[in-house]
Amino acid sequence: MVVECTGKKSASTVQRRHNVLLLAEIANPEMVSVPLIGWCIAEALARQADVHLVTHIRNRPAIIAMDWQEGRDFSTIDTEAVVRTIFRVARFLGASDNRGWTIYQALAPIGCYAFEKAVWDKFRSALKAGAYDIVHRLTPMSPTTPSYLAARLKRLGVPLVVGPLNGGLPWPDGFADRRTREREWLSHLRGAYKWLPGYRATRRDAAAILAGSLHSLSELPEQARPRSFHFPENGIDPARFALRRTRRAQAPLRGAFVGRLVPYKCADVLIRAAQDMLRANALHLDIIGDGPERDSIAALVRELRVDQAVTLHGAVEHRQVQSLLVDCDFLACPSIREFGGGVVLEAMALGVAPIVADYGGPIELMDDQTGIRVPFASAQTLEEGFRGVISALLKDPARLDLLGDAAVERVRTLFTWDRKAEQIMQLYDWVRDGGSRPSLMPGIF
Repeated sequence: MVVECTGKKSASTVQRRHNVLLLAEIANPEMVSVPLIGWCIAEALARQADVHLVTHIRNRPAIIAMDWQEGRDFSTIDTEAVVRTIFRVARFLGASDNRGWTIYQALAPIGCYAFEKAVWDKFRSALKAGAYDIVHRLTPMSPTTPSYLAARLKRLGVPLVVGPLNGGLPWPDGFADRRTREREWLSHLRGAYKWLPGYRATRRDAAAILAGSLHSLSELPEQARPRSFHFPENGIDPARFALRRTRRAQAPLRGAFVGRLVPYKCADVLIRAAQDMLRANALHLDIIGDGPERDSIAALVRELRVDQAVTLHGAVEHRQVQSLLVDCDFLACPSIREFGGGVVLEAMALGVAPIVADYGGPIELMDDQTGIRVPFASAQTLEEGFRGVISALLKDPARLDLLGDAAVERVRTLFTWDRKAEQIMQLYDWVRDGGSRPSLMPGIF
């Protein structure tokens, strides 16, 4: 889950320095996760540059509702027949709405090739005429999806920016059972994407590559490193995510889990870790989200006899999540394979301290002054780690207030969408004009 973003395209903008053809096959202000990220970055960039967005036709109604004019502000590409075929094949291979993510990603390059070829056919003349000084492929964000356009744009002399790319975080040891339950059998074969047509050309010919995580950055070839930048993809719109935690932590503490109820998110591990504190009424947990593990989570709550201290909220409309989260003392994120972790930023923006499993994207959004990391090597040590941290916080609840207050400032400084657009503008300047390599996000590792 990622944070909320909205806003009309301003009629009066500052003088624009770049003409950008922004490719975001997935960009939708009415959705969450990658589609919402794609839209929010596009909308923020459009306040600072002359941006023409190219997206899939399915996003058209939602973008028009934001007062963007088709033809002037954005164009659409219709590859719906290809997308439907991909979904049918993915379902045949065992994927579902909540499981089998790797299956979808293995097939995604087919749709991206079709989308980018259609973009090339539609905009080739304008690109040859110099109408755009930069092409930025914003989504898809999967590192396994090469660009059809990379070599073609290089021949035209039009720089291509790719990313942020994020994904492919390896499963940690000790969680084979959860990988099986997630139907992630294809994850063993993920390295095959390096043989896809366009893989080498994308990394060779892109003028700059944004990596959404340190893992994704580490997977880029050595030749691409001088043109690659660590740039977490998530962000916050403070105008829309405006609530602020005012309660001060004291026993009984209130914690929250926010996310899909699927095996790798480990909501069950959190409940088991906290069971003694829940039974003693020293802690209340709000479980916000739904998914295929909902029934087993409910059964676990009954089995552990903690019904009175655990509230299963089920699915909550994304804009309403903050109204529940803001009344909590901490967010628990025990997920063992989280690429981005936008919910961590949501909590931080509210002043709610995050407690996260020490692996993957979430730990790259916070530091030791704004959150707590829980090291682990197995499901057992993950459970023990969360139990130890929460027990210690019951003895020192004021620490949560200090962490939460610092988290608000960190988000304001680094992670608003407008701040992130400014950072991308620095990258565009460097791509076009050269000079010293920019430091896009000082303070992030």
